[in-house]
Amino acid sequence: MSKKKDIELKQVRSVNKNVRSSVRKLKPILRSIVGKKVETAIRDLTFSEKRISNDVKKTISSAIANAENNFQYDIDNLFVKEAFCGKQVIMKRFRARAKGRAAEIMKPYSNVTIILSEKMNQKGKEHGTKG
Repeated sequence: MSKKKDIELKQVRSVNKNVRSSVRKLKPILRSIVGKKVETAIRDLTFSEKRISNDVKKTISSAIANAENNFQYDIDNLFVKEAFCGKQVIMKRFRARAKGRAAEIMKPYSNVTIILSEKMNQKGKEHGTKG
């Protein structure tokens, strides 16, 4: 049990609610940053051409600030452990069309959750070291 608590303490979470984008557009961006170091993920999002990448970058920056200020983690050892999104509300609007008809416009919102973890350098655990 104590191991499980230690693992949970090494994670930092940041949630961005009400992101104005669909889950379908967010998932490829989030998949591309999972497993990368934080600096690399932010660099990739900076040069991404997707509009929503700015909101994801802000969420990662918030998670980094949480790790640094609340948990005193070293920023150089942080990496993106998990990144996922979920549906939220969908605003429905109508657009007037010809012959008295109406076309529905969907405006979806999503939640973005980023979980960072700290990589621990394990020295002396390698094969062949004499101790």
